[in-house]
Amino acid sequence: MRVYLLSLGAGLLVGLIYSLLNVRSPAPPVVALVGLLGILVGEQIIPVARHIVEGSQIAAAWRQAQSTSHIFGLLPGRHEQVAQAKIDSEPEHAHDQTSNNR
Repeated sequence: MRVYLLSLGAGLLVGLIYSLLNVRSPAPPVVALVGLLGILVGEQIIPVARHIVEGSQIAAAWRQAQSTSHIFGLLPGRHEQVAQAKIDSEPEHAHDQTSNNR
């Protein structure tokens, strides 16, 4: 949730600066959002293409490149759940080694 609030705060700050300088934003909001979506999807083309060249089907390549989580991100509160799930899924001996290293 903190990341979303920081992002909103940064956007508000930029909007205030634009207003003080009597400058309009460089792109209408819908155009800017479509451009951001294009950037996110474009970033995934090469990793997905690599998996396809290696012989994966497109759906499997999409999953292997973890494209969905990159494009859509995690909803607030999901970061902690994912981190806990990773800890829970580690083999038991990995926990013993980290305890011994301390």
